[in-house]
Amino acid sequence: MTGNDKVTPLRAKISCPECGKPSARESYPFCSPRCKAIDLNRWLSGSYAIPVRDDEEDDSDGRPPAGEER
Repeated sequence: MTGNDKVTPLRAKISCPECGKPSARESYPFCSPRCKAIDLNRWLSGSYAIPVRDDEEDDSDGRPPAGEER
């Protein structure tokens, strides 16, 4: 292998999901430990959540409540 051969990077270069700056190898996919900590805080505080409708009921047998059809 000569010095002129191109090496394919292991990870594609992407921008930081928090601030948009180029990502850094040490804190991938973030640009810095600060942006990484901001994202972790959002996960731990519950800011990232899957939205659900209030009218959905969890039925253990998988059948809809009485009077409703699927």
